[in-house]
Amino acid sequence: MKLLTVNRGRPRPVEYTNSPSGTTGIFKEPADGPVGVADPGPPGRGGSGVAGDAVCDLRHHGGSDQAVYAFAREDLDSWERELGRSLPNGAFGENLTTSGLDITGARIGERWRIGPDLVLETTSGRIPCRTFQSRLGEEGWVKRFTRRAVTGAYLRVIVPGEIRAGDPIEIVHRPDHEVTVAMAFRAVTLERELLPEVLAAGDALHSEALRLAREYVASLNDSARHRSARSSVP
Repeated sequence: MKLLTVNRGRPRPVEYTNSPSGTTGIFKEPADGPVGVADPGPPGRGGSGVAGDAVCDLRHHGGSDQAVYAFAREDLDSWERELGRSLPNGAFGENLTTSGLDITGARIGERWRIGPDLVLETTSGRIPCRTFQSRLGEEGWVKRFTRRAVTGAYLRVIVPGEIRAGDPIEIVHRPDHEVTVAMAFRAVTLERELLPEVLAAGDALHSEALRLAREYVASLNDSARHRSARSSVP
């Protein structure tokens, strides 16, 4: 398992973004040489964890739970065959393009060491947006990507470090639950009935997914109590 490229984007003005600045950082290019990675800070204030990488809409992107985005070269290759077009590393706006690592099949809370020091932890899958669809120029892309549920993974920074293309990737911790990145993604998109199950991942979950799961379970419990109360009325 290895890191093929570290990809960074600069702000670029586009017509299709909802960002208040009118710019997007989704156009990413492989970096030359080493790149520092660190926790960017809380959502709404922190941007990318990758030095030199722009996050232009802090309302929906960046922050500790989405410090780094990784996508597998194998999955890009699969989309290349389906779409009939070239998808270079960074084409999906990913910071890390990897080889030999099952990213979407990783468990939430799984930790990877990349290079000598950096340790990252999976938090969630990537939910597609209008900017992603317009970047690719594929009609119906949001629905298509969602149905496929091969999302890549957002990661938080556990131990900061410096990485570069070619660095080895090692799985240093795999939780004992069965909540994968794909399962967590399906739970917050098309299969809400999975939300109670993803709670097994606990605080390793992206904070928004954890909130949704807890609220869903609370609503189920409230409904059950109301049904029980009605059935006990003579």
